[in-house]
Amino acid sequence: MWIYEKKLQYPVKIKTPNARLASQIISALGGPDGELGAATRYLNQRYAMPSGKIIGILTDVGSEELGHGEIVAAIIHQLTRNLTPDEINAGGFDKYYIEHGTGVYPAAASGEPFSCASIQSKGDAICDLNEDLAAEQKARVTYDNILRLSDDPDVNDVIKFLRQREIVHYQRFGEALRTLTE
Repeated sequence: MWIYEKKLQYPVKIKTPNARLASQIISALGGPDGELGAATRYLNQRYAMPSGKIIGILTDVGSEELGHGEIVAAIIHQLTRNLTPDEINAGGFDKYYIEHGTGVYPAAASGEPFSCASIQSKGDAICDLNEDLAAEQKARVTYDNILRLSDDPDVNDVIKFLRQREIVHYQRFGEALRTLTE
């Protein structure tokens, strides 16, 4: 069903490891408003949609969210590679490190592991699309918050790209919702 292109949608080239920033950005992967939840939500909601156009939008956006998960995972990996024990402790990455080393494990910044418990799929197109509009705005706010905390231009460049894609997804879901009322 998918054709996988073996490159990221947007390049990630982080020069400076930063344990603290990695522990914050992890929420964009596995937090309640992260990329894995979004992909799961949209790719499951599509089955109850009333038209091929809306199914296509959910499939397109859900697939792109999987790619965004790869981008966020690449950021986390590059921020944590070659960290010293002192850097791990000083950056507040020690609790994560004890359980996962520098492996990429989807979780929220709070440490809560990724769970589908925070996503919805009701089988009602209007309800689900409104959920999706809200989800995209919550993801945008997550990226806004990361940008407020990050002073790394390499990270910020990628986060700004991801933030912009959340806005585009919001617009696509608005388009889908409007087709239901036409």
